[in-house]
Formats: sequence, C-alpha cells, structure tokens
Amino acid sequence: MATIEDTVRVPPNMFDRPLEEVAAEILNRKYVGKLDKKLGILITVTEVLEHSEGTVVIGDGSAFYHVTFNALFFTPTLHEVVDGEVIEIIEFGSFVRIGPLDGLVHVSQVTNDYITYDERRGALVANETNKSLEQTDFVRARIVALSMKGNSTKECKIGLTMRQPGLGRFEWIEEEKQKSKK
Repeated sequence: MATIEDTVRVPPNMFDRPLEEVAAEILNRKYVGKLDKKLGILITVTEVLEHSEGTVVIGDGSAFYHVTFNALFFTPTLHEVVDGEVIEIIEFGSFVRIGPLDGLVHVSQVTNDYITYDERRGALVANETNKSLEQTDFVRARIVALSMKGNSTKECKIGLTMRQPGLGRFEWIEEEKQKSKK
C-alpha cells in the first residue's frame, strides 16, 4: 500500500457523483497495470484520502482536483513462492497467471520427469509418472527469473519453476503429503 498524489480531470457528465468515487474510477483507468520501479505494479486505487477544491481551465468544461490516494501494489520478488492458474499450454511450457502478471514455466521446469506436449489434449504430460498439466489447473511455483522493465505488465517477464519439493500442481503436492504420512 502506498500513498500517491496526482491531479484528476473530472468531466462535467460526472459532476453529479461523489468526487471520491469518480476520482478513484478515473485513477484506476489511468494507473492499473502500470509499473513503478520502486513500488511494483499498481493493482487498484483503494481510496481517495484528500482532494483540493476543484479548478476550471478556460476552454475546458472539466474540473481539476489535486488528490491524495492510497493504492495497492504487487511486487514479485526473486525466489518468492506464488500460487496461480495455468492459462495457456504451449509446446515449450505453460503460462501461469499470478496476480496481474503471467509467468512462464518452461517444460524443463515442470517436473523432474521428461515432459512431452500432447497437442490433442493441450497438455504437458510426464513420461514416467503420467502427471499432466492442463489449462485451468492451479499450481504453486517459485520465481526463478524476474525482469521488471518498461512501464506496464506487458513488458515484465517472469520465469517460474515447479521442480522443487512442495511445488507443482496442487493435486501433486497433496499426493506427496499423503505419501510422506505413510
């Protein structure tokens, strides 16, 4: 959570709504998904704390307000363990949605087993254990590569691994826990 200041342009068609609500909506359209090098990726404006009295600029019917607001950020860190949903399976790996970002689990990082791509099923399948990874599966992974460049989530790159104990598809993790109890 961070406190930020900015100027918000409120068009006349929004004058009848509460300023805090309108300002949050406008700020969210402007900032959600933007990357700040120190704070991370802005997820949402949570509340407008203060605002100045509105000013009007000649030739523009809108009102301009200086606002102070709180915003929630997501800052992935190297070696962090994250939970996510597999959103796409491709020949060389799977894309996992972790919050506002997508990370890549390369086929070499899915399991210790040799993995093949089953194009018909749209799945990655382990040869010896028959473990499979498909779209909509929920997984736990560790961030092993991180590049937070540019100004938006589109320019960020995250590499993930699931080849360590306690990582992988949630069903695999549960199976391992059951085996260790025996």
